[in-house]
Amino acid sequence: MTIRIAVDAMGGDNGPAVIVEGALAGARTQRATLLLVGNVAEIRTALSRLDTAGVDVEVVEATDVVAMDDHPAQAVRRKPQSSINVALRLIAEGRADAVVSAGNSGAVMAASLLVLGRVKGIERPAIASYIPTIKGKTLLLDLGAVTDPKPSNLVQFAEMGQVYVERILNVRNPTIGLLSNGEEPTKGNALVQQVHPLLAAEDDLNFVGNVEGKDVVMGTVDIVVTDGFTGNVALKTAEGVATFLMELMREEITATLPRKLAAYMLRPAFRSMRSKLDYAEIGGAPLLGVNGAVIIAHGRSSARAIESALSVGVRAAQFDLAGGIAERIARETTIPTDVAAKTTTIA
Repeated sequence: MTIRIAVDAMGGDNGPAVIVEGALAGARTQRATLLLVGNVAEIRTALSRLDTAGVDVEVVEATDVVAMDDHPAQAVRRKPQSSINVALRLIAEGRADAVVSAGNSGAVMAASLLVLGRVKGIERPAIASYIPTIKGKTLLLDLGAVTDPKPSNLVQFAEMGQVYVERILNVRNPTIGLLSNGEEPTKGNALVQQVHPLLAAEDDLNFVGNVEGKDVVMGTVDIVVTDGFTGNVALKTAEGVATFLMELMREEITATLPRKLAAYMLRPAFRSMRSKLDYAEIGGAPLLGVNGAVIIAHGRSSARAIESALSVGVRAAQFDLAGGIAERIARETTIPTDVAAKTTTIA
């Protein structure tokens, strides 16, 4: 079955030309049908400069745009014909299987909840994405959907992360860690200490306890669960450190002629390292817990990042991520009242 991807062509900091270029490349690579949503004239101008041969492309008009500085919830309601809203309605109408947007992430989340709604039983959605690690990849969530969650929200984040890793990476019974400032169960803020016994009480979650920041990049666990504020800071710090290391390496290896010669011989290794650390290779983060495949890309996304985001959308649709989460939540066991009420004192 051909997957149909709707792309918010007006989202992002770099304009529709970059979005259209990346979307077209992704649709060609993934053999997907592409629906470009936004200003028709601008999209067609961008398409006229590209080779569209072999790609099924449809342009869908949206007469408004949610700006990056707009208030997310207000903009979604006041701009029903925005490219974000129109793209999401394509899923609701059965015309698209997934949506990719590099626009205002808060608006994408608000519009997803308004247009698609939450999976039955899910209290709050979560944004999830991979962090490159020594051992491969670790899924980190939440990355900003819920900055001040309840303990029960984080339990559901773990359950949704489990579905994602099992379905997309084919990892059976993935290990789950709770991000904290120490491995001991007594460490962490009030939220972490309330969540720890809840996760430990879930028999069908492979919860291994608290993990520290260093454990994320070491690949100690398959999934790291945290609140949206901490997760967003952790992700952007990791991206910043990756950029810093690559730039520092570039400066050092080009400082002298002998180093330049050595660097020339090591170019394949450096390219491989850059590829593993570059956020553009990951592309987008799925919004888990809504009734549809919604992929949130960086506002500063390059064409390559949008291309990668389309591949995430295709996989989310192919493996019916939303359906898998619905099945998982439907069979979850009720947490015992005595465990749910238990808290510990901050060490």
